[in-house]
Amino acid sequence: MGKVVRRTWTEMENHKVSPVAIARMEAIKDEDIDFSDIPPLTEKFWKNAVKNPLYRPVKKQVTLRIDADVLEWLKKKEEKGYQSRLNALLRQVMIQDLRGKPKRA
Repeated sequence: MGKVVRRTWTEMENHKVSPVAIARMEAIKDEDIDFSDIPPLTEKFWKNAVKNPLYRPVKKQVTLRIDADVLEWLKKKEEKGYQSRLNALLRQVMIQDLRGKPKRA
């Protein structure tokens, strides 16, 4: 077994990987990588998988023009703020689109 090397965060930030090491890693073919110590990801794993609770998407401020009646409908819902609700609805449609599911009209 190899020697364990411990570094502080500052040392890691200042650590540069040599071009020779990068070239060596790039030369390795996928089929030559040993994955035997990694268990396969089964359907059971994916069924029980949960989203990382620490993940927070980056927010970006935009100006958006929407119909007045749609805005009033969003504001009447009391679960969250209307902007959060609009974002959740758009995310739902985005995920359906990415998965190739038919969209609701």
